[in-house]
Formats: sequence, C-alpha cells, structure tokens
Amino acid sequence: MFGGPLGISLAPAIKQNKSLLKLLTPIANAYANAMGHRQMGLRYDDLLVEEREDVQKALGRLTAREGFDRAYRLKMSHQLAVLHRPLPKEQWLTAKDDVRYLAPIVEGVKTEDDERALWDTMEVEVRKS
Repeated sequence: MFGGPLGISLAPAIKQNKSLLKLLTPIANAYANAMGHRQMGLRYDDLLVEEREDVQKALGRLTAREGFDRAYRLKMSHQLAVLHRPLPKEQWLTAKDDVRYLAPIVEGVKTEDDERALWDTMEVEVRKS
C-alpha cells in the first residue's frame, strides 16, 4: 500500500527488501525516540489527527478499556507538557509497547467507506427481453 487513509507509506516496500530494512531500522528507531511521544507516555496512534471523519469513527469503535487508556495517556501528557517535564525514565513507553492500536481500525473504516461509495454509485441496467 503506497498511499492509504493514514498517508503515504513506503513501509511495505522497505520490509520486502532485507538490506534496505537492515539499513533503515536503526534510523527509524532513532527518529521514533527523538519524536518524544514515548517520553510523555503516548503511543504513536495517540498522535493521529482526531478531526478526520475516519479517525472519529475508529475512535468510536475502540473498546471501553482502550478508550479509557487513550484518554488517560492524553491527559497525562497534557499535564506533563504544562509542567515542562517528561515522565520518569522508568515510565517511558518502550518500542515493543508502542503498538498500532488505532491504525487497523482506521484502515477498516476507510475500506468500508470505499465499499459503501462503490455500492452507492452503482447503476442498475434494465434488461430488455
């Protein structure tokens, strides 16, 4: 998938090429650590723009626990931003804990919207016997 509901991504092409994956993985990890969202206790999907319609639908499909956890992470990060300090180092989110929990739901919403648009624009031909 080159472009999708979450934007342009070269990840599938990079994952297929082992040498390119080996070269870019340390750079990607360094970039993810430099972003600073893990130091504030946020997951990557917490940074998605909520004003988009497909993200709004996906947020509505989260389980109650996931929704509560997301709201807690956002409130904690706002409080930490006001105090101008990150979480203590032992509470930072690790790379293995930073999983994409919202992206698959957003992609499912986009697929459903595309299918709905296809069915809504379908034309029925009348057969003449």
